[in-house]
Amino acid sequence: MAKSISIAALVFSMSLSVCVPAHADAVTDWNAVTLSCVQGPPNPPNRGGPPGLLDIALVQAAVHDAVQAIQGRFESYHYENAGLRGVGSPSAAAAAAAYGVLVGLYGADDPCLATVADPAVTHAGDPGLQAGTEAAAALLPLYRPFFVLPTDPFVGGTGPGEWRPTPGVTAGANTWMAKTAPFVLNRPSQFRPEPPPPLKSESYRRDYDEVKALGSLTGSARTAEQTDLARFWSGNPIAMWFGVVRSVADANVPDVGDKARLLALVALAAADSQISVYDTKFDYNFWRPITAIREGDADGNPRTGGDATWTPFLVTPPYPDHSSGANNLSGSITTILRLHFGTDEMDFAISSGVAGLTVNPRTYERFSAAADDVVEVRILQGIHFRFADELGRRQGSRIAHWAFQNFLKPLPDVK
Repeated sequence: MAKSISIAALVFSMSLSVCVPAHADAVTDWNAVTLSCVQGPPNPPNRGGPPGLLDIALVQAAVHDAVQAIQGRFESYHYENAGLRGVGSPSAAAAAAAYGVLVGLYGADDPCLATVADPAVTHAGDPGLQAGTEAAAALLPLYRPFFVLPTDPFVGGTGPGEWRPTPGVTAGANTWMAKTAPFVLNRPSQFRPEPPPPLKSESYRRDYDEVKALGSLTGSARTAEQTDLARFWSGNPIAMWFGVVRSVADANVPDVGDKARLLALVALAAADSQISVYDTKFDYNFWRPITAIREGDADGNPRTGGDATWTPFLVTPPYPDHSSGANNLSGSITTILRLHFGTDEMDFAISSGVAGLTVNPRTYERFSAAADDVVEVRILQGIHFRFADELGRRQGSRIAHWAFQNFLKPLPDVK
């Protein structure tokens, strides 16, 4: 497949308002609205961070199913109505499905919907509205709620290699996601990667020294270019990646049904990447660099020199290290994009909302190149070991392969 023309991805961090690409349609328009409703801005997020991916997955699955109730080209995720085949506009169906799920989750008076027209008005009289309304009603019961585990509050352990709350943290966050029903996987642990390397191993020493040198807040060995990269990716990766997907889809996927399927596969794989990563994190319970380096003289490895005052470039997230959630996310999304387009080659750009960057936007020629940057970034930010990043990306990629091979497949004998 030939490379696309260079695409400027309209991607913004949590500090910026949501913008809609110039050639958007109902599918990507409503994905932008969904990201604003779930993750913010300009309004406060209804479900910020990784848990919000569970809500985004519901919206995109409903949009896909509503469109396919009319088109009948791909397998549905959960909702079907063969009686609506060929009836109404797929765009009306997509809009009604997204709006219906968002209203069902957050209410019609939510600030994020205040300036958004009800599809029943903009598509008044269009019979495609029925498919969207029915799809939303069918998907809403699949909502994944927050719940408390018997092990909460999770505080880890105090032995060498064990995670424990980092400064400013009292307990591990998002423990419930480790026990949440996945959307496409058989179980959260289906693609749990291998454990971290032993503390006395040379591979652990190597990755320890790397993050210690490159990820420190002060006195770091980072170059100016590496610091700029670390700052660039310090925004909301969920908003950034979905912005890329919208931009690439608008430039390369003209059919509403194909676009709805792509967004649904991305959202389902992304949601399960985070369910899977929390299963992994809390199962292995491995310490973060900030703890490992401050306790380096007591880890049983004479080659890991400790530093009781070491502080990472970014504040450490409140859950264990292994594996990396950001890399699980990037691995899942970039793999779905590669599988959909049949190539890794795609020219695109990502913009960051972080002020004062030297390079912004950043341009890429391959999906994998952006994913490679995320591996490096979490080390440069001082919040992950390389092994957690690399295994996290591989874990997300395996989840994406599973989703693509087993869900929303083309229906046979459909032209």
